[in-house]
Amino acid sequence: MKPQDILVYLKLLLWKKGRWTVADLADSIGLSGSETHGSIQRGMHNGLFDPLTEKPIVSALEEFLLHGIRYVFPAEPGKVCRGMPTSHSAPPLAEKIVSEEPYVWPDDKGRVRGQAIEPLYPSVPAAARKDAELYELLALIDGVRVGRARERNLSSQEISKRLKSL
Repeated sequence: MKPQDILVYLKLLLWKKGRWTVADLADSIGLSGSETHGSIQRGMHNGLFDPLTEKPIVSALEEFLLHGIRYVFPAEPGKVCRGMPTSHSAPPLAEKIVSEEPYVWPDDKGRVRGQAIEPLYPSVPAAARKDAELYELLALIDGVRVGRARERNLSSQEISKRLKSL
């Protein structure tokens, strides 16, 4: 598994433009066609993607996001930089958690200064700017990857709620 696989699976769950193609999907999240195809192939191999429905398997993806992602793709707060808010500093957690330590994905177009959190993949900030739902899910996942117990619990509850509604 590679971190960009999560980006691919989340975007597929949120896809609303009818039938998707690898090229359209890749373009929407800033990956190459071969990277996107590789993610789908890995998903079929590891049980996170159903080739018959051409969608991620929600229950398997949820289990991985809630219980595995912080071990497979951990995140540590880094240096202070300008970027795009994530984790408890981004919606929807920003409404529930007040913190003096903003977390951001390093991004030249960002307007917030905070501790750097490496995104799952370099194209995450650009993909998140194009899709608010994707942004919120990725920020919630960072809440699981980097957050303390309270942030992890709130993030997990919100991820479960959103995935069940898809």
